[in-house]
Amino acid sequence: MREKAIQIIEKLTAAGYTALLAGGCVRDMLLGREAKDFDVATSATPEQVVRLFPGSKTVGAHFGVVVVRAGDHGFVEVATFRSDGSYSDGRRPDSVTFSTPEMDAERRDFTVNGLFYDPLAKKVIDHVGGEKDLQMGLLRAIGVAAQRFEEDRLRLMRAVRFATVLGFDIEHATWESVCGLADKISSVSIERIRDEFVKIMLHENRVRGFDLLVNSGLMQHILPEILALQGCEQPPQFHPEGDVFIHTRLMLSLLPTEASLPLVMSVLLHDIAKPATQTRDTDTGRIRFNGHDKLGAEMTGEIMRRMKFPNDVIEPAVVAVEHHMTFMEVQRMRTATLKRFMSRPSFDDELALHRVDCLGSNGKLDNYEFVLAKREEFSKAPLVPPRLINGGDLIKLGWHAGPALGRLLNAIQTLQLEGALTSKDEALAWVKEKAPVADEFEEAETSEN
Repeated sequence: MREKAIQIIEKLTAAGYTALLAGGCVRDMLLGREAKDFDVATSATPEQVVRLFPGSKTVGAHFGVVVVRAGDHGFVEVATFRSDGSYSDGRRPDSVTFSTPEMDAERRDFTVNGLFYDPLAKKVIDHVGGEKDLQMGLLRAIGVAAQRFEEDRLRLMRAVRFATVLGFDIEHATWESVCGLADKISSVSIERIRDEFVKIMLHENRVRGFDLLVNSGLMQHILPEILALQGCEQPPQFHPEGDVFIHTRLMLSLLPTEASLPLVMSVLLHDIAKPATQTRDTDTGRIRFNGHDKLGAEMTGEIMRRMKFPNDVIEPAVVAVEHHMTFMEVQRMRTATLKRFMSRPSFDDELALHRVDCLGSNGKLDNYEFVLAKREEFSKAPLVPPRLINGGDLIKLGWHAGPALGRLLNAIQTLQLEGALTSKDEALAWVKEKAPVADEFEEAETSEN
């Protein structure tokens, strides 16, 4: 994509226009990082760009942006140097005026994003002091920080994101403006907030991002339930690390560099219902959180739907929160129950959640290691293989569709998972011998349970 962007610059330059690489790709190049996108800034107007590159998309032409096809490799945004008018909606400029590289740089958010690079002359063009801030590892708003954030309030989140992914400090006046304007983030659509939040939480430096969101006041307006964890005491014999907030933050720090979004969200929210369920025994004063897993699953679903996460992220996160206490029982489970538990599609993330839950509290990994050993033991065959018989087979034996038939199928599967039944013939023989009629089977099931 870099080469395609340079080819576009060469063509614009040959036609008599100024054309430069702009923004994040220049920043990343100077930091020795791999850029994801390569944007071009030019003195050519959108109409002139389209004439040079027929078939380009002009969806952003009102703001001076044209999307130029870069062969079979994607697209490059080509934007005309511009100055922005007022931002009445706190998101987009009401008007733009085509201008100069100097004025274009001054309208951008942070100095490190206001750099240009001429690939033909191999020269950095810096009108805002971005090179020095890159060298210092400093994130600084261009011009008056409060004005930059009022123009586009999502920049409040972007400040945290850039400080997180770049590992930069936030310059004092810029940080003061983030804190002072944190409540303004509420005017931004939750989808745009969520996207920035996700980029922060999926980065390996996620704990720094978490701290910045909390300390700036932004978390109060994004996920206020997190702040309720502060000061929520836990029984010290199980949680010597401290309150629920400290525990959650510590778990974030223990996640691997590459962690799925459902896993990160389940870590953030696994104990979200502890403040609502906290009780103390009257005789001993022991702290309990009975039912926090089930209520926490409900709250997780509500929070993630509020933040407009897709269902394929919400559902595994909810399942992980709902069952995170089940790991306490794994060494006492029947083999069939354990196999069913381990066969869930989201189990890898559930196991990862359990691991950091233990490491972030008492450090005991006996249940985690037990499951790993069982996973190895069970690895020679599918955890839950196809059933030996189905409902149709039972109906042929005189059974009728209904709850009793379903329970019988589950009982047969349990015996199959535990190795007591290994073939269809064995399963049918067991049914004829042990469960001749539905009433007797239901009575036997009730007494066994």
